[in-house]
Amino acid sequence: MKTIIGNVKMNFDTIQVGIFGLGHIGLPTAAILANNNIHVLGADVNTETVDNINKGLCSFKEPGLDDLVKKAVTNNYLKATSNLDVAAVESDILLVIVPTPIDENKKSDLSFVISACKSIKKGLKKGNLVVIESTVPPETGINVIKPILEESGLKCGEDFYLSYSPERALPNNTIYEMTHNVRIIGGYDDKSADLTANLYSHITQGDIIKVKNITSAEMVKLMENTYRDVNIALSNEFALISEKIDVDVNEVIRAANYHPRVNIHTPGPGVGGHCIPVDPYFLIELAETYGTSARLISDSRKINNSMPQHVVDILLDNIDDVGDDFVISILGIAYKGNVDDIRETPSKTLIELLKDKGFNVVAHDPLVSDNVIESFGVKSVSYDEALDADCVIIMTDHDLYKDITPDMIKNNFIIVTRPILDSNKFRENGVNFQAIGDID
Repeated sequence: MKTIIGNVKMNFDTIQVGIFGLGHIGLPTAAILANNNIHVLGADVNTETVDNINKGLCSFKEPGLDDLVKKAVTNNYLKATSNLDVAAVESDILLVIVPTPIDENKKSDLSFVISACKSIKKGLKKGNLVVIESTVPPETGINVIKPILEESGLKCGEDFYLSYSPERALPNNTIYEMTHNVRIIGGYDDKSADLTANLYSHITQGDIIKVKNITSAEMVKLMENTYRDVNIALSNEFALISEKIDVDVNEVIRAANYHPRVNIHTPGPGVGGHCIPVDPYFLIELAETYGTSARLISDSRKINNSMPQHVVDILLDNIDDVGDDFVISILGIAYKGNVDDIRETPSKTLIELLKDKGFNVVAHDPLVSDNVIESFGVKSVSYDEALDADCVIIMTDHDLYKDITPDMIKNNFIIVTRPILDSNKFRENGVNFQAIGDID
């Protein structure tokens, strides 16, 4: 199979794709391409990650990924390096899939993206295609990335090609979604977009949709995740109101969602993951840059960020003065059910709030290692020991926790932040059952 990059014909049997960033999106992308018989050189500053990949191993859990990585490495289609400059020199198509966190002022931190692009600049050659997948504020591609790459002396749209294509894969279902989801592509010019579409046709069976330009594609990703954040904030506000009038908010939401044009999300203890709690700040930052405000987005962030404190308030409303031997167990450190991903997890905030008040806090998570749990400043305990605590707080909807029955709550006090247990069953059996949006 052949494609044309610039004026140079490249054969996908020999072409090398360089992927900068081998995390939850970068490594699956690399593995999928490599298993389509495309040579991939992955680059990451984490030497442990690199060493594991070169041994055919993954540094995180994702169904199906272990086998893909092992096969790709065994067949010599996937290699990894910690030298980004080398990866730039040796690659023909270069994908940037590095993290873009926010700083202490809730502003975008583009340092990883900039660092990757500076490495790419050193090895950039005529005919190369550069694709940015990292989530970035709109206009980053044009105002930040393009100028860095052009410091090479090459001109974008003539000597090399540049585009943006966001990934929206769901943890624990990443491989399927990457290979089936629609891809959005925005190119610096038509050539850049067409080349990128050609590349991603080797990844996804889904449609490939081209938007007007790079900035449009950057905006797509932020709008998607901000929509979800705002919807969750709305459901959380519904929950806070419902608690005042003795209404089970989840029952009401289920009923309301029978309306053909209503899709209210589920309330919870906050929002986690790398995308939803972070991406809205990029739009807030953009609005401020242009002298306006993103009031709805800002308020939604405040509501969702306040939910761990609300869990603390529920606790305080249900206890009198307690001694040092009063133990609170947190069930679930991962930000969502059935994954080991702790990025931006609301459990971390809750633990900090409880410890600040002097509570004795322990935690359990069936998928997160003891070392990671204890990095939050709490003792990692067994499932049985967690259930023996004076107060049990379920923060994550792991399947394991859905099987909890009233008799397992030894001290008859549980706070549930996800709608995974039947409140009536627990209350009928004498358990003090409190839940977000369903206060007894």
